[in-house]
Amino acid sequence: MAVSLLSHDISDLCLGKPAIRSISISATVADALSVLTRIDEGCISVWSCGDHSSEADSDLHCRCVGKVCMVDIICFLCRQENLLQPAIALRSPISVLIPEGLELVRHLEPHASLMEAIDLIRDGVHNLVIPINMSASKRRNFLETATSNSISSLHNDRQYCWLAPEDIIRYLLNSIGLFSPTAASPINSVNIIETNNILTVHYDDSALSILPLISQALIHQSSVAIVDLDDKLVGEISPFTLNFCDETLVAAIATLTAGELMAYIDCGGPPDDLVQLVKERLEEKNLEAVLEFVEEESSPISSSSSICSLSDDEFGCGSGRSWKIGGYSARVLRRSEAIVCHPWNSLVAVMIQALAHRVSYVWVIQEDGTLAGTVTFASMLAVFRDRLKSVG
Repeated sequence: MAVSLLSHDISDLCLGKPAIRSISISATVADALSVLTRIDEGCISVWSCGDHSSEADSDLHCRCVGKVCMVDIICFLCRQENLLQPAIALRSPISVLIPEGLELVRHLEPHASLMEAIDLIRDGVHNLVIPINMSASKRRNFLETATSNSISSLHNDRQYCWLAPEDIIRYLLNSIGLFSPTAASPINSVNIIETNNILTVHYDDSALSILPLISQALIHQSSVAIVDLDDKLVGEISPFTLNFCDETLVAAIATLTAGELMAYIDCGGPPDDLVQLVKERLEEKNLEAVLEFVEEESSPISSSSSICSLSDDEFGCGSGRSWKIGGYSARVLRRSEAIVCHPWNSLVAVMIQALAHRVSYVWVIQEDGTLAGTVTFASMLAVFRDRLKSVG
């Protein structure tokens, strides 16, 4: 029965999870940018650490207070005042990238219940910060090598991992038979389609004008839909895709339309004519500072580099941000084509679809292509939470 899952600790989901990389709250935006370009992840955790008076309260003096992603930096640099002086903007404290009044990360002990984790995710938490059990010998070996690594992953003499909604959804999928017949029900019958907070723009809208929507999409773990004049879905601008671009994408957002930006970030890198168009429009808008910034940050690309194919691993060619073209990282297989489902599709089918495409949401469209809403991991978890509580 589904009630058996209620006895599971959240530590069951942490097996094999890597330790999260971190940066201090005292760092600058430039520091975060430097770290994100060197690690194999789209985000990094931000920690606040103070002096402690005793070992007993050691867990209280280092806390993860948020996370910073590449899309946060891109949106920050695209603000009007920062477009004029991007070099100065990079010297801003990293705290400007963390939304005020939103608790997007939460600490949770390994013995916490699965239900507690689901409740936090449903309330808007993006990542749960969980301590990783380390043996004495492993901790000693780690401390011996940690001093040579400028990207810390040890706090309070412990390592931490974090769990995202995707991890919990994947865990529940392994026991999906326990949720019959709910899992096989159409999504329009389980009150799961979100029709509020749908973020849409038209194809010809300025990319710069949709920055607030991109920030909202990041908070709601969704995306910005690109629609035509008939409100039919034609594509999307996804924070997930932007996370694996580099800071030179600022120039494209400052000059292109939403439709042009879709083509710019599409898998394989932007067409040469769009790259040239960006440069021309930067000059027309007197954004020479951005043009200089882009030229300084851009590096020559080897002609021997190849485009990723579906036969490569899920993170793209090789590991890390190996090479980029016009602000695009080749390790991402995502395209600007939106992932869609229909109201009559089953809950389990939509779960598998989202996990397969590594997204936290799926667009719901009617038969004629009209946008009907979204289904997110958070809304899926609400259904499973209700099911668990009904049998608990």
